[in-house]
Amino acid sequence: MLNRRSFLNSAALAGAGVALTRINPDFFIGRAHAQGAKPLVFLSAENITGNWDPTAHTTLSQSNIEGFVMGFLTRAPMRPETPDEVIYELATEITELSASRLQIKLREGVSFHDGKPFTSEDVKATFLYGSQLDRPKQVYPGPTDTFDVETPDDYTVIVDTSKGGYGASLFIFLASYLPILSAKDVAEGPKGALSQRLNGTGPFKFVEQRGNDTVMEAFPGYFKGAPTISGVTFSFVGDATTRMLSLMNGQADVIERLEPEQVQTLEGNKDIKLSRLVSVENKYLWFRCSKPPFNDARLRKAAAHAIDRSMIMEVMGNAGEASSNYISPIKFGYTDLENYPEYDPEECQRLLAEAGFPNGQGLPELEYITSTGFYPKTKEYGEVITAMLQEQGFPVTLNVMEVAAWNERLYDRPGGGPGHMVDCGWSTGSPEPDLVLRTHFHSTSKRICGIEDPEIDAALDAERNATSLEARKESLQTNLMPMLADKVPALSLFTSVLIHAMRADLDGLFIYPDGLSDASKVSSAA
Repeated sequence: MLNRRSFLNSAALAGAGVALTRINPDFFIGRAHAQGAKPLVFLSAENITGNWDPTAHTTLSQSNIEGFVMGFLTRAPMRPETPDEVIYELATEITELSASRLQIKLREGVSFHDGKPFTSEDVKATFLYGSQLDRPKQVYPGPTDTFDVETPDDYTVIVDTSKGGYGASLFIFLASYLPILSAKDVAEGPKGALSQRLNGTGPFKFVEQRGNDTVMEAFPGYFKGAPTISGVTFSFVGDATTRMLSLMNGQADVIERLEPEQVQTLEGNKDIKLSRLVSVENKYLWFRCSKPPFNDARLRKAAAHAIDRSMIMEVMGNAGEASSNYISPIKFGYTDLENYPEYDPEECQRLLAEAGFPNGQGLPELEYITSTGFYPKTKEYGEVITAMLQEQGFPVTLNVMEVAAWNERLYDRPGGGPGHMVDCGWSTGSPEPDLVLRTHFHSTSKRICGIEDPEIDAALDAERNATSLEARKESLQTNLMPMLADKVPALSLFTSVLIHAMRADLDGLFIYPDGLSDASKVSSAA
């Protein structure tokens, strides 16, 4: 398990600021192998949305499917020993021409699955489309009027952020997150081809959706060489026990999101092996800041002081890692925050009284929404949190929902989202911290908590606009992050540890710390 403090003290995260010095262009690239007859069967814990546009959702299972089908400019393995490593994929070189100009050289000879050659027009179209304010994913550091994209030739892209006032280096980490779309598909708009199917440059080609099964076949024209298996079937199975039994009886090859007791069951099985990764995902208790009573920061902070996170870690076992920040320890800028809210019943009661609710008297009935079957132990630690809040006078009821119903109630909306607190993680396959921080806490986005706070907006803008990566890290660690810990729009409970189980004879599967997988070199005796 990652020793977070020794990891941070090694200054490894400081090295994330010079990611370009660690780019490895040969990662994964090797000769092609003969394709196996059987597709890989991967059982997912989350349903999909039905809209295939990568910018139209924040659903992790759908992002996992995109990992098989789509291509990325770079990939970020984010292993604890090399958190700053960035792997060239569709890009072959990234150079900072100046603080506001970034040049990206592209790989030649790559084609989309529909046969269209990959060129700089696709990168430009992706950057501009993905930064539109109406895109639910909102990937890039500013809207389209804050940067320009130049395409001097078919294999060169220059991003210029001078009119936005922020550094072009922000695009380095973001290049690992949003897959590259075909300019032809983007031209049809959000209701065109993008929404109907995936069209990428990755090792597997999207074939069809059959109920809960996403069917993909090997793409023989993949630029790293044809995949070693015939395809991937990615299936939603909402029950964790069913997923485990399917693996044990040979109906599945890989399963995700194991419960801690399932790990103990499978550890002694010679036909199964396990993968554990400290992830980019933190699990949060999100407060609905856009409606009473949690539009009052004192009540949010009181609730945070009512929760003993060490008791949650006892429930999580090896599926969680303690952390005291709003981002994972393998994200750029992480530090243990000295002012992060800790269990303090006296401070909880003081804040309740100051807000006009002594001992919780006068508070409305509060709904705490969580899911079951997707994240490990949500019901169990949800019950622990509910009991601790009730002990301090918060009249809380826990509402445990199946995944699709929980997904429907997750996000903020006019008048405030459903319930008053929501359990959810946030996983983004890049070291970039703003994929969490700006996404959730800037008033232009405010995905789940719905917060609108000018001071937080200013702190987010200040770190984004920093003149260097070192200055940005300082702004994150000394201004923005302590401010979030003081205003508590959400409480980060812990960092997830991703646990996958797979057949023991399955080799070559690379799992990223956001759950995406590279199966292009999978081999198996089956």
